[in-house]
Amino acid sequence: MSAFPGLPRLFCLVSHRDDLSLLAALADAGVGGFQVRDKTLPTGALVALTRTVLDAVRPAGATVVVNDRVDVALAAGADGVHLGAEDLAVADARRLAPALLIGATCRSRAEVAAAAADGADYAGLGPVFATGSKPGLPAPLGVAAVTAAAGVLPLVAIGGLRAATAGEVRAAGAHGAAVIGAIWRQPDPVVAAKELVAAVA
Repeated sequence: MSAFPGLPRLFCLVSHRDDLSLLAALADAGVGGFQVRDKTLPTGALVALTRTVLDAVRPAGATVVVNDRVDVALAAGADGVHLGAEDLAVADARRLAPALLIGATCRSRAEVAAAAADGADYAGLGPVFATGSKPGLPAPLGVAAVTAAAGVLPLVAIGGLRAATAGEVRAAGAHGAAVIGAIWRQPDPVVAAKELVAAVA
C-alpha cells in the first residue's frame, strides 16, 4: 500500500476555466486534494495556475497534484503528479521525482498491480460512471470494478461521481473520489464540496 501519509479522500480537479476564487473555501470545507488538469494551457501558464492553486489551498493543508506533467509539478513545487496511460511511465516519473506523490490512471486490478510495481502511490480508477467531462473516454466500469481492484493500492474513483455515488464507491473499497462537475457545475460549489467530503469520510 502507499507510503504517502494522509492521501486525500477527495480530489477536486481544477482548470483555468474554474472559479479560482473559491479554492480556499473549498479547501476550508475539507477538500483535501486538488488536481490541476488543463490540457489547453502552455507550460508557463500551467506552472502559474499550479502556483495559484498551491497558494490558495496549502494554508488549509491540502495536497496538490498536477495531471500529466512531472516537469510542471516540480517547477511549481506541487506535491505530486497524476499520470495517464499516454503520459510519462510511472517508473520513469519515480526515477525523476522520487519524493513526489504519484498517481496512475487504471481500469483493472492488473493495471493497479502494474502501477504499484512501478512505484505509484495510488491508482485513479475510472470512469466508474458515465461522464461528460472528457471526450473519448471508455465505457463506465461500474462500482463492481472498484471492489475487484481494491486492496493493491489506495483507489481514487473518478467519473460521474456525486455525493450519493461517492459514498457507494467508498463502501465498495475505494480510498476516495475525484470530481469535477460534482463541485464546479453545482449552484453552490462549496456546499456541494461539503456534501462530498461527508460522503467519502
